[in-house]
Amino acid sequence: MTTYSDFTVGDPVADRAAPDGPIETRWERRRFGVKLVNPANKRKMHVIVVGTGLAGGSASATLAELGYRVSSFCYQDSPRRAHSIAAQGGINAAKNYRNDGDSVHRLFYDTVKGGDFRARESNVHRLAEISRQIIDQCVAQGVPFAREYGGLLDNRSFGGAQVSRTFYARGQTGQQLLLGAYQALERQVDAGGVTMYPRHEMLELIVVDGHARGIVARDLITGETRSHLADAVVLASGGYGNVFFLSTNAKGCNVTASWRAHRKGALFANPCFTQIHPTCIPVSGDHQSKLTLMSESLRNDGRVWVPARKGDDRDPNLIPEAERDYFLERQYPAFGNLVPRDIASRAAKNVCDEGRGVGPGGLGVFLDFAEVIGRLGRPAVEAKYGNLFQMYQRITGEDPYEVPMRIYPAVHYTMGGLWVDYDLQSTIPGLFVVGEANFSDHGANRLGASALMQGLADGYFVLPSTIGDYLATSDHDPVDPDHPAVRAAEDDVAQRIDTLLSIKGARTVDSFHRELGHVMWEHCGMERTEAGLRKALDRIPELRREFWETVMVPGTGVELNQSLERAGRVGDFFELAELMCLDALHRNESCGGHFRAESQTPDGEAARDDENFSYAAAWEFTGRGEAPVLHKEDLTFEYVAPTQRSYK
Repeated sequence: MTTYSDFTVGDPVADRAAPDGPIETRWERRRFGVKLVNPANKRKMHVIVVGTGLAGGSASATLAELGYRVSSFCYQDSPRRAHSIAAQGGINAAKNYRNDGDSVHRLFYDTVKGGDFRARESNVHRLAEISRQIIDQCVAQGVPFAREYGGLLDNRSFGGAQVSRTFYARGQTGQQLLLGAYQALERQVDAGGVTMYPRHEMLELIVVDGHARGIVARDLITGETRSHLADAVVLASGGYGNVFFLSTNAKGCNVTASWRAHRKGALFANPCFTQIHPTCIPVSGDHQSKLTLMSESLRNDGRVWVPARKGDDRDPNLIPEAERDYFLERQYPAFGNLVPRDIASRAAKNVCDEGRGVGPGGLGVFLDFAEVIGRLGRPAVEAKYGNLFQMYQRITGEDPYEVPMRIYPAVHYTMGGLWVDYDLQSTIPGLFVVGEANFSDHGANRLGASALMQGLADGYFVLPSTIGDYLATSDHDPVDPDHPAVRAAEDDVAQRIDTLLSIKGARTVDSFHRELGHVMWEHCGMERTEAGLRKALDRIPELRREFWETVMVPGTGVELNQSLERAGRVGDFFELAELMCLDALHRNESCGGHFRAESQTPDGEAARDDENFSYAAAWEFTGRGEAPVLHKEDLTFEYVAPTQRSYK
């Protein structure tokens, strides 16, 4: 009997869009090499953008500014509710305002190293170059970045860097950047360049003659499903961290748009590369449906520690300095509390596993601000972190000005996603993927403050240049709404909805999702083993079959029905979860956020296997429960030689 883990290896996949030659000029040469669309023809071309976060909102606004007709879809009631609004800490840029040694090359180097040498050099260098333009763009839009006393933009440090390159707006950076993109988007809505479809969820991709030509979307208020056709489709639908049930993502975040494209032929790359954020409020009980992030920026001034002695449950303020273990500062003296997220998360897990964790169940470490409050005073700390402290106090009932915060790692970001080339085009011509939905820039671990950078780089600067090359060279004859491919996509959506509503089982969608999340956290979370991954690959198909036989979805499909929405998303999470575990099983090395217990150095650090695994793993869908095909994209490093990553 063939099982899901009996995958086969297919032909290699290559990024043929990236120029060769000096890396410093590749992006400029690619921009010059793309075919242009004249303004009159742009007005005839129609682009669908799914998602209105930083990547999708900026892409829709910029494409419309260029003259394209844009249809923008989001499942929220407003583009302002996209999950980008939850990003707190900041956005990286190689401006070197602090004159502390930063540069484009250093940001490039830090990002390639931070991703544990599993990202493309070409993409990362382009990201570092564009980072400088992003800040200028956002300042011009009126984004209220923090400023120093003299009026210059302020910077702070973030994990994985020894320079201050992170621009911020207190603890609301994502919100302020999203409002900037939202204003640009709404300007185009008012001008007629963008047609907004709020409360619409993409449920299928329409592929005609091998090209992406539209989507099938469901109106979440009325339940109506219908096709929307265009000349190209852009997915900006975010990451898939909610496969773990508990994560820092908004409850609505899902993989459905990406997974529908994957089922239609788009390769899915590096799904096991998920990021665990070290600075989250610990789990407090089974009643929780999500976790709350405390910005990584807090590690600038907060010191992370646990009691030196096991089982020491005294009031933290009564534990003297000599009996505290500032374990990040001890283990990584060069970076201290500013080590990258994957390293900080594993270090916190290790001290808790030793029995030195704090709080309920011993699943927490302290993040202590007593030293900085004593040095700078409470008003200075309030000015930098006041809203974050207030949020923590409201959730926990503890005052972080008086007692240390308690934090613990949680699922936060996904570095994997749909495979794209240098132009951000997937393996389906005409389907472009931007922001967290693609895999391209972060490798096996995302450095803090890089997500906002990538989303805005893709949306404001990269996609608007590269999509024109496709639109200038492809056929744009209108697609007949009665085309067999369109009808087939509509029928697939209708059948899926009817199936979910007809099961009439006795088990709720959330109970299935919670059990799936538990399996994933236990066996494909911060630490993975071959035995655990094989257990997961045995259990997930069983759980998926139970879901399609016993799930309870009340209501109908022609009304507002949030149970139906969740059921469709969880159905896709089951299939994604299998692929994630298979990807983690086949990658018999440790790198970044993927830590295999069998592959570690004597002192417990990740041990990469560059000889056998220096590639992006791009998976081809062959059918639900069927063994997929692995296509490898070899990674080459000309400018940053892979070394054992050290922050000591």
